[in-house]
Amino acid sequence: MTAGVDLNDLKRRMDGAINAFKHDIASLRTGRASANILDPVTVDAYGSRVPLNQVANVTVPEPRMLGISVWDKSMVNAVDRAIREANLGLNPIMDGQNLRIPLPELNEERRKSLVKVAHDYAEKAKVAIRHVRRDGMEGLKKAEKDGTIGQDESRSKSEKVQKMTDDTIVDVDRLLAEKEKEIMQV
Repeated sequence: MTAGVDLNDLKRRMDGAINAFKHDIASLRTGRASANILDPVTVDAYGSRVPLNQVANVTVPEPRMLGISVWDKSMVNAVDRAIREANLGLNPIMDGQNLRIPLPELNEERRKSLVKVAHDYAEKAKVAIRHVRRDGMEGLKKAEKDGTIGQDESRSKSEKVQKMTDDTIVDVDRLLAEKEKEIMQV
């Protein structure tokens, strides 16, 4: 680590914000079925809330259908309830120890609301990235004030931090544009 700020640490933190954003937008529903749609679902199981993938297998047997195989027969109703309460607009159909979830065609209004949600996720990611930049800039100012680095080195590193921030925000915008196109595709 050089005096003032560890640029690798800042990059790692910015990449963490990008990864969180990727995870968030992966759970947004598009026209095609994806097991990621059910990532936010947690089930009341055995006295605690656990992610759906810890009590069942999620498959995509058809482009507009999700299949869920619940491992414990006593958990089928809890899984059904958790999916309905997750506000994903999904209505599971019970079939013994399995659940089938048909994905209805997205209407224009729903697509637009999903795009708004994606924009909200992108804004959260950009805010997180700007917080990392602020931490880096404050570290550089403090190091310069303490005399551990010179003014030229501080300015040089500030420019690197700003470029890293700009590049990361461009990545967020690119991912958002891809997801928006995918959502709006009929």
